[in-house]
Amino acid sequence: MLEYLHLKGVGPAPDLKLELAPRLNVVTGDNGLGKSFLLDVAWWSLTRTWPGYPALPYAGGGAASIGFKVHGKVRDREYVSTYDARAQDWRGSAGRPVNPGLVLYAQVDGGFGVWDPARNYWRKVGNRDVQDRPPNYLFKPSNVWDGIEGTSGMVCNGLIRDWVTWQLEDGRAFRLLRAALKAMSPSDQDTLKPGTPRRISLDDVRDIPTVAMPYGQDVPVVHASAGMRRIIALVYLLVWAWEEHRKASELLGQAPSSQVIFLIDEIEAHLHPQWQRRVMASLLAVVSEILAGERADVQILAATHSPLVLASLEPIFDDQKDALWHFGLDGQRVQLDQVPWVRQGDAANWLVHETFGLRQARSAEAERAIEAAEAYMRDDFDALPSDLRTRDKLDAELRRLLAGHDAFWPRWIVASQSAPPRAPMKSRQASSGKATRGGGR
Repeated sequence: MLEYLHLKGVGPAPDLKLELAPRLNVVTGDNGLGKSFLLDVAWWSLTRTWPGYPALPYAGGGAASIGFKVHGKVRDREYVSTYDARAQDWRGSAGRPVNPGLVLYAQVDGGFGVWDPARNYWRKVGNRDVQDRPPNYLFKPSNVWDGIEGTSGMVCNGLIRDWVTWQLEDGRAFRLLRAALKAMSPSDQDTLKPGTPRRISLDDVRDIPTVAMPYGQDVPVVHASAGMRRIIALVYLLVWAWEEHRKASELLGQAPSSQVIFLIDEIEAHLHPQWQRRVMASLLAVVSEILAGERADVQILAATHSPLVLASLEPIFDDQKDALWHFGLDGQRVQLDQVPWVRQGDAANWLVHETFGLRQARSAEAERAIEAAEAYMRDDFDALPSDLRTRDKLDAELRRLLAGHDAFWPRWIVASQSAPPRAPMKSRQASSGKATRGGGR
């Protein structure tokens, strides 16, 4: 497990520290502040490989380092890696790193990373540690579906071939796939089920797996919706990674890993709200119960922009095992803070929570009108926009933007009708600096 990350002089801020919870870590924050970057660094810390471009020192200059602590299979170890500008590389401790268990990374573009301690970890030759195995398996989105060919054979057959093979064999892998698809479905009534594979092209000799849709058709997975394809690909990679790890462990004569770390970027991407409010709890169940079994230690680090995802965690969030993190700006400086977990009740309340920072869970125009109306009700004429400085203009704008049953109407009706119209402030007394109000009650 990854216990902490400490970045100095690298990334979006001069100093960031994250002490991870042992089970679930959810990271929120505006675009561009460092959520995906943090996941990339976590992947590197666990696997010593980068999923794309390496991290670079902070633009402000100075020494750069990445510190982290890994709780491994048999021991814990702390590391500090420094950036060597001359070599354009990150330097760390020599020798065999700690084995963190099976590490998976689902990227927002549909790509995946898999690091398998049975297939990617260093091996021993006599008394020497030799790193001659593939450093990782990185899947572009197309590789997930069509596979990856290595120098000496197929590394992965891909979803299309494996799904059909598993379905024909009807063995353990297909049972896991079915169970995982069911668990990751948007609802108990609308479950994902494998349909009958079929040929879809004269130019492609492969049988294509299908999904049985609730309207009575079996739809080829390549023609499924973007959200469905994301879930299908996610489920396939989970099953594939675990099954290949299990088989490799058998060949090596060792037990499968009891630790699984899953990094996932924007798990809600392409998903309908009905799916968003189930996906995180379902994912945790799939990894910890269906695949690895209840004896496995599972740690998830997930970045999200969805208030529904946070609302969905309220029944399962455990302060002793889980943590909520937020990237924000303090002036011009990026900060990463752990946010105390407090139930908000619904997605609208999460939208106005500090993790998302909206003042109103509405359109920007409706928020502006309500903020202006509230300023008018408290006689704060300085805060009124120039085009909304009278009661009539405010009332017309609210009628244009708000639904008839909006909860703001009772306040506005009572406050605006209990007093005669008031003229907006037009000047200040230069001597006292106090506002001069026209009209009056």
